[in-house]
Amino acid sequence: MNTTKIYSLYPGEECLIPPAEGHSACPGCSIPLLLRYFLKATGGRVIMVLPPGCTLAIILFPSFSLFHQGQPITVLSTAFGSTAVCSSGLKAALEARGDTETDVVAWGGDGATYDIGLQCLSAAAERNDNIIYVCCDNEGYQNTGNQRSSATPQGATTSTNISPAPKVERKKDIMEIMAGHSIPYAATATIAYPDDLMRKVRKAKGIKGFRFLHVLTPCVTGWKFPANLTVEVSRLAVETKIFPLYEVENGTNITLRRISESKPVEAYLRIQRRFQHLTSKQIAEIQREVDRKWQRLEWLADYKDKQY
Repeated sequence: MNTTKIYSLYPGEECLIPPAEGHSACPGCSIPLLLRYFLKATGGRVIMVLPPGCTLAIILFPSFSLFHQGQPITVLSTAFGSTAVCSSGLKAALEARGDTETDVVAWGGDGATYDIGLQCLSAAAERNDNIIYVCCDNEGYQNTGNQRSSATPQGATTSTNISPAPKVERKKDIMEIMAGHSIPYAATATIAYPDDLMRKVRKAKGIKGFRFLHVLTPCVTGWKFPANLTVEVSRLAVETKIFPLYEVENGTNITLRRISESKPVEAYLRIQRRFQHLTSKQIAEIQREVDRKWQRLEWLADYKDKQY
């Protein structure tokens, strides 16, 4: 018996989807949760542009997990370095056809964002192209075996930085780079704070121009922590101020989510085996760097309210 369903994406268009819904993510993967919250906030008028990476891998045929209210979300797979430019072209084509309602979402990992796709990302931001760019930051090329990227934090081990010689370079500050383009909206988020995440998605959806969402997506296999602690790791990243939650509007107006009682960075580092080699002295150095960056963010967030 043929159980294939026919879904109507737009009037006059049909799509055949096999009845193998779901995803093939690792147990404890944070990306399915992120997709769930994101699509709940955006609604169904979305086209996703995905380069090679974890997200694309877990929704490939015969699994298909991108649905909204029973209807599949259109997905365009593109080359690793062209996520932003393909999204820009697609959005321009839709608008040329008179479709101003469909959101085009470029959805790349840190490899496709920080590294291989940075040139196209910067160009799209400079042009202020009317797309939403989401960076799923799991701090490495996790889909291909946990190789280091420029998003990998200092002190972490990867398959290309094997202990006792972990990555010595600092993590690239992608939010600083995007804020430097003076785009209308950029924000950080994590799955540990879904209300905050969905609020920022809805806010981005309501703004015209280039919007950038930087979402920390912990990786069980690459970061080496138990699969049931994904949300806890995400929460600790915020509570230790390693991953601050903040928004930047038009490159200068910063709104920071304050932490009344922060936890030491050791609480975040020790839960992951990729940091198990760190000495107390090295952890203290990381703490000082985190504190320095937080103080700078606080100063920038307060600047808009000061009179000079």
